[in-house]
Amino acid sequence: LKFRLSTRVTKVATEQSALSLTVQKVGKEESETLEADVVLVAIGRKPHTQGLDLSTVGIDTDEAGRIPVDGHFRTSCPSIYAIGDVIAGPMLAHKAEEEGLALAEQLAGRIGHVPYDAIPSVVYTQPEFAMVGKTEEQLKQEGVAYKTGSFPFMASARARAIAATDGGVKVLTDAKTDRILGVHILGACAGELIAEATLAMTFKASAEDVALACHAHPTLSEALKEAALGAFDQALHL
Repeated sequence: LKFRLSTRVTKVATEQSALSLTVQKVGKEESETLEADVVLVAIGRKPHTQGLDLSTVGIDTDEAGRIPVDGHFRTSCPSIYAIGDVIAGPMLAHKAEEEGLALAEQLAGRIGHVPYDAIPSVVYTQPEFAMVGKTEEQLKQEGVAYKTGSFPFMASARARAIAATDGGVKVLTDAKTDRILGVHILGACAGELIAEATLAMTFKASAEDVALACHAHPTLSEALKEAALGAFDQALHL
């Protein structure tokens, strides 16, 4: 995988059976040409709130076109609630579903809650990438002292058996409490493996909690256990 950050595509041309892309680094005059068989254009998402006549009921939108809500999903119009892609937060189907469930519980007089610090994200590429919680860059910006533990799939018996050794698992923990602050997985089945990390973060688990849980062998999930062990310098198989 190769990332070209702060780079924009200025032109795409079809040349016989290939595509020619002209890319330019932001702030630079020189450009570069890349060839590709397929180009995926993914320019992001925006809330679909135009045309809803929200102003007629006294609902304003923010600078991004989203509907502001309070902690109970109530808009500025007390009888109208909003969830999902039209409010702040990641535009993910499972985030919207959890908000819908939480709101239904609240309307029924029960307690509804969405753990926003434990919403997983998955990129369905090959290999897959999945993450939950904070990144190292975010922790540094927030001034949080943290520790890291990582484990490559190259050292996983199951990954080697199924010829899927690309990638690995990284666990970020609070340096003082060992509480898991973020988990990042690149590799086969990352979208499935992130569920255990999400469960751990939802219940405020520490890296030691995950490491002490018995994981079946050989499985890809052992990589998460090993990365958790590595977060407090007790990795077994590195």
